[in-house]
Amino acid sequence: MTSPTLDAATDLNATATAQHLINGTWCGQAATRRMNPAQPDQMVASSPSGTAEDVAAAIAAAVEAQPAWAALPAPARGAVLLAAGDLLMDRQSAIAEDLVREEGKTLAEAKGEVKRASDVLRFFGSLGWAATGEVLPSGLPDTTITTRREPLGVVGLITPWNFPIALPAWKMAPALISGNTVVIKPAELTPLSATHLARALQDAGLPAGVLNVVHGKGRVVGAALAHDPRIAGLSFTGSTAVGLGLQEVLNARRARVQLEMGGKNGVLVLDDADAVRAAKVVAAGAFGLTGQACTATSRVYVTPGIRAAFLEALVAEAASYVPGNGLDANSAMGAVVSRQQLEQNQAAVRGAVERGATLLHGTYDGDPSGPLLFAAAVLTGLQADDPAVTEEIFGPVVAVLEVANYEEGLAAINDSRYGLTAGICTDSLARATDFAARAQAGVVKVNRPTAGLDLNVPFGGVKDSSTNTFREQGRSALDFFTWGKTVYTGV
Repeated sequence: MTSPTLDAATDLNATATAQHLINGTWCGQAATRRMNPAQPDQMVASSPSGTAEDVAAAIAAAVEAQPAWAALPAPARGAVLLAAGDLLMDRQSAIAEDLVREEGKTLAEAKGEVKRASDVLRFFGSLGWAATGEVLPSGLPDTTITTRREPLGVVGLITPWNFPIALPAWKMAPALISGNTVVIKPAELTPLSATHLARALQDAGLPAGVLNVVHGKGRVVGAALAHDPRIAGLSFTGSTAVGLGLQEVLNARRARVQLEMGGKNGVLVLDDADAVRAAKVVAAGAFGLTGQACTATSRVYVTPGIRAAFLEALVAEAASYVPGNGLDANSAMGAVVSRQQLEQNQAAVRGAVERGATLLHGTYDGDPSGPLLFAAAVLTGLQADDPAVTEEIFGPVVAVLEVANYEEGLAAINDSRYGLTAGICTDSLARATDFAARAQAGVVKVNRPTAGLDLNVPFGGVKDSSTNTFREQGRSALDFFTWGKTVYTGV
């Protein structure tokens, strides 16, 4: 088989081929075409459509490779991750251009994402030298108690298209450093980014079978992963409906499952905030990354004294997020990932307007055959139970509602089936502290955009946003991929 190369990434008109990676071999015939969302007539990549047999072969390879990988000293496993992180940065420009063409975000955002993936690999690679257990006192004489963390074995990963290299990295890295082997199903829309990540790990010396990549449809590849008894744990990021379905399957066979799902993230803007600063915070959270982030701001509650000034400033901010081809330096916001997502954005705004909302900025029309561009949308005049306020849109659409005071605003923030991120804009330390304690969200931001995360701290949500058991990122990410053992040693 011919392995994918980076050469195609340097040619803006080239079509790259993504393949499965099974037991160290790149394989699979092209079956799915990926078009550039900013230039829908330009084919960017082709990828195979995996079968249950492909998944079975990948799992078998992972099972075979796992004992030797786990037996390798953790610093040696970490050295592979560190080297792969360096390779990603060496190849950053080429990878980022591929990421833009297949996903749509701006080049600056794509370069930042490649760096995030590199940093994640380096962070977890460095943990190869970190202690993972404890020495504890015993009530028995001449006895020492120690704890150990053991790998689960073979783990499955299912990742979405919106962070197509960073999210696979932040799942792979803690799994690999812990001694697990991996089978990953990347998103169908973004096969090249996962290919670049896998290639960096392979070129860094990762043994055959330790990481396996199977492209294809969720209902085939994802289902095969979830049902296979050799998969000891599965980590999924995606929609709530799909995630909860996977949870049922994994729970039925008592396998470990980690879900990070939807969000409908709210920000409360109080009268004591600076209106312009608050608008910048909300806009960055709502319109950055084309609004295609589970942590994006999508609903805002403002108190009466700041409402007019805040809306004026927010509309001005929205106007500055001019959508365009992500490879164009003048584009402040990239293309929408797919026509289906574009139509979902348009339908959400159109429906809100038809129900009586006022559209202060944006539109819900567009050329059905042109680039998949969607202007930042600001809606007002909505009821609290309007779908634009309660349901995830996954686009650059924000609804602004008025609340009488802080308590009403906090209650509105918490009145959601989701609980991923929440924010407050205020100059009051007392309000900020109270909000941090009472907001029902896994991540709380004070005077900061709801989107954007540090890699060294835990991340996850509550309610329908997460299983709320194991957190991702930081050292907490190791908990999902390991199990604890207590050892008593007598002398």
